[in-house]
Amino acid sequence: MPELALQVLLLLFLAGLLAGFIDAIAGGGGMVTIPAMLLAGIPPLQALGTNKLQSLFGAGSASWAYARHGHVDLSAQWPMVLAAAAGAVLGALLATAMPVGWLRAVLPLLLLGIAVYFAFKPDIGAVERHRRIGPRLFGLTFVPAIGFYDGVFGPGTGSFLMLGFVGLAGFGILKATAHTKFLNFGSNVGAFAVFLAAGAVLWKVGLAMGAGQFLGAQLGSRLAMKQGARIIKPLLVSVSVLLALRLLADPAHPLRTWLGF
Repeated sequence: MPELALQVLLLLFLAGLLAGFIDAIAGGGGMVTIPAMLLAGIPPLQALGTNKLQSLFGAGSASWAYARHGHVDLSAQWPMVLAAAAGAVLGALLATAMPVGWLRAVLPLLLLGIAVYFAFKPDIGAVERHRRIGPRLFGLTFVPAIGFYDGVFGPGTGSFLMLGFVGLAGFGILKATAHTKFLNFGSNVGAFAVFLAAGAVLWKVGLAMGAGQFLGAQLGSRLAMKQGARIIKPLLVSVSVLLALRLLADPAHPLRTWLGF
């Protein structure tokens, strides 16, 4: 593809900054970065691969910020991170081999379900609750499944991880946010490795956006730690709804075709 102008790289840096801020709090940064790259004229496959590169900076930055303030023990999370990475590798391999239109069809409904779950449970995630499944089972089933989804498609991964940590692992919402970022880092690494091998990564774009992601994630994680559930929960609900609406706004979305509008 032709060389991108400096002004376009600057706008993509700003998109990364905004995405890093949002993603560090509630997930959904891909809602900003992927459309920004497509608008810049980057082909879809390269946009997906480059998105994984720049997302590494945001997820890594947020993970480090949360760890420094004691909200997550990074060393204890490595088994789950590796499980997320392994799932993402399989998902990315599938994405390069066959269409996954059914995921695009059901994703808006899943995201709206997450928004309703968090919106209509006034105290959900405010404090830690009794976990429904143990850490080992959680790490062997739910984590690689979401990693697989991140590799094969991606949007809403943070929302799904938050739902699992709060609804299944019994975490409070700030602790869930902190742990989500490190697992998302792992799934990004796994998917990035596959896209890199496929030659679908634009390094200049990814590094420019990654710099924005790093700064945005620092700002977002600090705000989340300061405000806690007061900021995380509303933003999680809003991001899930907006992402669902953005997907449904695509005239080619399968649900629009099936419903005839």
